[in-house]
Amino acid sequence: MIPVGAVSDAVLDTDELWRIVDQERGSLADLLEGLGPEEWETRTRCGDWRVREVAAHLTIAARFSYGQVVREMVRARGDWNRMIHDSAVREASLPVGEIVANLRSIIGSRRLAPTTSPHEPLLDLLVHGQDIALALDRDRPVPPRAARDSAERVWTMRFPPRPWPLPKARLVATDIEWMRGEGEEVRGPIAALLLLLTGRPQAAAEWADRTGEPWTGVTTPR
Repeated sequence: MIPVGAVSDAVLDTDELWRIVDQERGSLADLLEGLGPEEWETRTRCGDWRVREVAAHLTIAARFSYGQVVREMVRARGDWNRMIHDSAVREASLPVGEIVANLRSIIGSRRLAPTTSPHEPLLDLLVHGQDIALALDRDRPVPPRAARDSAERVWTMRFPPRPWPLPKARLVATDIEWMRGEGEEVRGPIAALLLLLTGRPQAAAEWADRTGEPWTGVTTPR
């Protein structure tokens, strides 16, 4: 059973959510601004994307007009995942200074990608921020309440369709009140559980290890 109040408290109010989004955009831009040329080409924990593709991806939803999104969808022949991948690859060809500037330019923006809620920008920033930080051996703190909001969003999202299967386990956060699921218990900090929920089991274990937090292990998705 989920403790009384665990789910209702898991979702941030809109003003706080956007405030944290702006903080995450700014802090990630600061991190990126200090990277060397080789670091920009480092492969991240997000598939075949390098740091530059991940960073570029995080600027798109708040910058592209609906018309641009439609054009990208046409180029991708209606495949949403292909559109996300290909548009990030194209944006990643920009000079790195421009990518950082684009990220800074959307601080304060409330523009959303079609079909998404305000929870998606936060989810993207938290997870992709760790994709970058872990690949570069950098520490990037994750606010527990923000991670819980994103974990709850992943668990409950129906549309747009969740791109990752849910873990077959009972997930229990050790640093904030949140639990979901059934099966073998997996306990750990909420940020690690968020990485697990988004299809990154090895990154989840790595994050917990780097922060010295207890972690019961890696579980396979359903």
